[in-house]
Amino acid sequence: MPGFHLLELAGAIDALGAANRVLETPLYDLQLLSIDGLAVACREGVRIEVDASLADAHPGLALAVAASRMPGRGMRDALAVSAALRHAAGSGSTLLGIGSGAGWLAAAGLLEGYRCAIRWEQVAELAAQSPNTIVSEHLHEADRQRLTCAGGSASIDMTIHWLGQRHGGRVAQQITTQLGLERLRPGDERQRHARAGLLSASSKLGDALALMHANLGEPLSTDDIANLVGVSRRQLERLFKQHLDELPARWYLQLRLDRARGLLQQSSQSILQIGLSCGFASGPHFSRAYRAHFGHTPREERAGRAAAWRTAPAASAGPANADADFQDPLP
Repeated sequence: MPGFHLLELAGAIDALGAANRVLETPLYDLQLLSIDGLAVACREGVRIEVDASLADAHPGLALAVAASRMPGRGMRDALAVSAALRHAAGSGSTLLGIGSGAGWLAAAGLLEGYRCAIRWEQVAELAAQSPNTIVSEHLHEADRQRLTCAGGSASIDMTIHWLGQRHGGRVAQQITTQLGLERLRPGDERQRHARAGLLSASSKLGDALALMHANLGEPLSTDDIANLVGVSRRQLERLFKQHLDELPARWYLQLRLDRARGLLQQSSQSILQIGLSCGFASGPHFSRAYRAHFGHTPREERAGRAAAWRTAPAASAGPANADADFQDPLP
């Protein structure tokens, strides 16, 4: 789409190119399309030549929309893009939305009942326009044959994640290494500024989220939060399911675990100190919750960070049981 961000398109292209280099047989042919088949200027002012018009394209494995703005009502572009997207969906293609691309998928009626991600400043707008779409604050979402991501380099993470689903985790890791990335960001990692968009989607939801963020060390009960924001527990749960597709208690736990992961990766506090500061009553409680959410223990998280800084291969990490994480706190 005109005005797309060059970085966002380039990220997806680079990931596909790296996949072709990693796989024994290159599998991906890339075709750049515009609405009229003419060169398109990106937001940075560079004009990009394309291979064909949208109308001349044949549905393939996937069709992606790279955009920096939401579609406007009655726009000729919106009608043409919607028709092409619906045709591709009917042909079984996977649909990807990059940056504001989720807005175009939603305008075509293709995100009803789906989770999606969009750039943080458009979260509230899309949630208001598409009440049956679950608009998350995550970097990228993969829901059946709909993949969407936020702006910036999230297109790289989304595309590698999709390639990993198709070819396995080892290929995804090889692509990550090929591109010189330190790590592949998971889809459930939150955009730094996305919460501002969610706060404006509902004032009561915003008040509840603000209370959660302000009380990570001493968690409030769901009933306490409902009382403080002036709604019933049932109303609060309905708000969370509508906008976040999650119950308040579960969302609160995820916030605390995300905070703990950031501290494990970036601070020098001991694992026990981090667990207690994020509202977990004991070391074993923290370790069990962390493993259940992320698939590995806090000690393994920190060991992975340490290994990245070593020039020599890291020693085997991971205790035999969760309680062992707290016998000898790491620096």
